Amino acid sequence: MKVPITEYDVVFISYDEPNADENYQNLLEICPWAKRSHGVWGSDAAHKAAAALSETDRFVTIDADNLVDPEFFNIEIDTTKLDMSVDVVSWSGKNMINGLVYGNGGIKFWPKNVVEQMKSHEIAVSKAGQVDFCWDIHYVQMNNIYSNVWNNASCYQAYRAGFREGVKMSLDQGDIVRVENFKKYIHYKNYKRLLVWMTIGSDVLNGLWAIYGARLGCYMTNFKRNDWNWVDVRDFEWHTKFFESEIKPKFADNEGTLCVKTGYAYNLQKLQEEIIRLGRVLMRDLRLEIADLDEFGSKFFKETYVNPARTNPLIREDAVLLS
Repeated sequence: MKVPITEYDVVFISYDEPNADENYQNLLEICPWAKRSHGVWGSDAAHKAAAALSETDRFVTIDADNLVDPEFFNIEIDTTKLDMSVDVVSWSGKNMINGLVYGNGGIKFWPKNVVEQMKSHEIAVSKAGQVDFCWDIHYVQMNNIYSNVWNNASCYQAYRAGFREGVKMSLDQGDIVRVENFKKYIHYKNYKRLLVWMTIGSDVLNGLWAIYGARLGCYMTNFKRNDWNWVDVRDFEWHTKFFESEIKPKFADNEGTLCVKTGYAYNLQKLQEEIIRLGRVLMRDLRLEIADLDEFGSKFFKETYVNPARTNPLIREDAVLLS
């Protein structure tokens, strides 16, 4: 049986994203029935709060940094090709910093009971579940792109987005690996995405902050394991404290480049130098194939790069029919 996606509740999940209000208003213009869960700490708790708002047995979640394609609301779900009690459908989102297309930030379609029963992130019982949903949730991964992910509205938002992926893409099944085995055990798709996060984005607003965050996250995960708990990557409060106490003072310059939406002024040259310094360490000690590209190099990459299809032998790629 085919069911229009419009038959299900839609919940917009926001925490502190500087573009959340405008993105939610944009969503309401194309989906007037969308609800909003705001300010709930912890990814597990935030999704459970979203589930509590849903009056349907399945519901759609949209992250606060997303601008949704109106075409999403024209699709139909073939319920005979899904296990409606277990399968979580994940559509691809296009990251507007670096052009990557994968599940990060994309629209999700959840069974309410799965969210109510899961134990992820801050209450996870497995190592993998402490940093992401993807290892403990049965995803049906779709290649269709139905949202653009704008996680660069401020320096901090872009930095945090890059840092989180720099950490998560440096893990094997959610756990750290020995430095000498890094390239051997990191999944090849995650490895390639990690390289892109650490290289591309100098052509967009705050893109350098995302590149810096990705390089720093990868560096700290591999070479500063005794100085921090890498599981903190899940904790937005930790991110804020770390950025305010360690990162902002490092680059602060009252006469420097002004970060939109925040009033924070920073030394652009110092940021660029630190990006290059971290890159040299990562290329030398992890043998990463990253580069320092200018804005034209980034534009060229995004124009020519072809994202690999999302495939997984454990899932059914054709499980969802789109009208």
